[in-house]
Amino acid sequence: MNEPKSPFRTSVFLRYVRGFVYHLFNLEEGKADEEEVIEDIKRGVTFRGTNLWILICAIFICSIGLNVNSTAVVIGAMLISPLMGPIIGVGLGVGILDLDLIRRALKNLGIAAGISVLSSTVYFLITPLDDAQTEILARTTPTLWDVLIALFGGFAGIIASTRQDKSNAIPGVAIATALMPPLCTAGYGIATGQWAFFIGAFYLFAINCVFITLSTVLIVKYLRFRRRHYVDDATDRRVQIWVGFFVLATAIPSVFLAANVVRKSFFERKARDFVEAEINTPTTQIINQQLLYRPDTSRIVITCIGQTLDSSQIRQISKQLPKYGLDKTELIVRQNYNEVNAHMLDEFNTNLRTGILEDLYKKNEELVQNKDARIDMLEKEIARYRTINTQSGDIGQEIKVQYPNINEFSLTMSPIFNLKTAKADTAYLAYAKFAKRPSSRETKRMEDWLKVRVKSKDLRLVVQ
Repeated sequence: MNEPKSPFRTSVFLRYVRGFVYHLFNLEEGKADEEEVIEDIKRGVTFRGTNLWILICAIFICSIGLNVNSTAVVIGAMLISPLMGPIIGVGLGVGILDLDLIRRALKNLGIAAGISVLSSTVYFLITPLDDAQTEILARTTPTLWDVLIALFGGFAGIIASTRQDKSNAIPGVAIATALMPPLCTAGYGIATGQWAFFIGAFYLFAINCVFITLSTVLIVKYLRFRRRHYVDDATDRRVQIWVGFFVLATAIPSVFLAANVVRKSFFERKARDFVEAEINTPTTQIINQQLLYRPDTSRIVITCIGQTLDSSQIRQISKQLPKYGLDKTELIVRQNYNEVNAHMLDEFNTNLRTGILEDLYKKNEELVQNKDARIDMLEKEIARYRTINTQSGDIGQEIKVQYPNINEFSLTMSPIFNLKTAKADTAYLAYAKFAKRPSSRETKRMEDWLKVRVKSKDLRLVVQ
């Protein structure tokens, strides 16, 4: 016979497990002094001087990162952003009922948010890049997952803030909850007049603020921080009701958005399964597919090549949609253009060939004309040089009559490069060699005579 288990042993085991779990998850261990934690959080609430300038710099860095679609730059901006301070300050104020801290934290949070949106708006007004990159689009449709990120990020942030040994949790929370990018995206929406972007981004910022505040309130109450003001039970309930109202008002729209995202994801998965199984056959190849989800009537638009599907086949395939859970879905098949529009393709090819031949003919004609013009120019140059060579002999005989002691003479066209003006030109170059070198006066008279003879003032005479 089996001995019955002793109740004493069972209770001892349960106490051991309970003690082990309590020790494992105990937040009292390593907790900093309560007053020290409160003062530290209060110091991070105020925005002026250094904090304000750091915020503005971080906003511009984040805006640039969103503008050029750089994730690394956006993360860097979130690391230096001081926006977490007033949000945790609001949560702490609600948790310990410090009305002055709540007012101061809300005021500074409003100032920080206003300056952030204004700074990002200024940047996006002056930047030449106005396309909405993926980093911007990712901040325009918040969902339930953003709520969970803000909630658990807030838990991590306030727990780290209450420890004696500070960790790197606060920068990590700033990155995870992404407080800065939604404000920059809101500025982008104002600058470009896209108000849907502004609303979506500011809603994401509101989600982060509310749920980081909520997690801060819960941890502060769990750690039993002392209240700063005494209130009666009715006032305490009113505060809890208002907190609950803001939490629900912020969370409910995100639930609907998340549900829409989930339905869209399910639709796309089912649609891909349907296309793969029913349409993508060895005789038909899909070259493009568009999966357009709508709550009322979705669409699957297929463009395929290969064997053409007639209307009866398309209707038969469409009847299989409910089998894949695609009841409210319309199938649109764009047919094989190789067979359906063969005549149009032949006509297009003919027109294309004709156009190419016409272009070639025009280009060849222009090329021939250019060559004829260049040949004509070269022939004129050759004729000119021949004329100069003929003139050289005739002019030499004329000079011999005037200057009997001349032995050699030549006349050519020569390129001349001006070293001061860096310009090139051409001029007549006359060369004369005498048995006895003439005087400078005779040389000048010969040069003037040559200019008149060749009918050009641009002549150089070299005498030897």
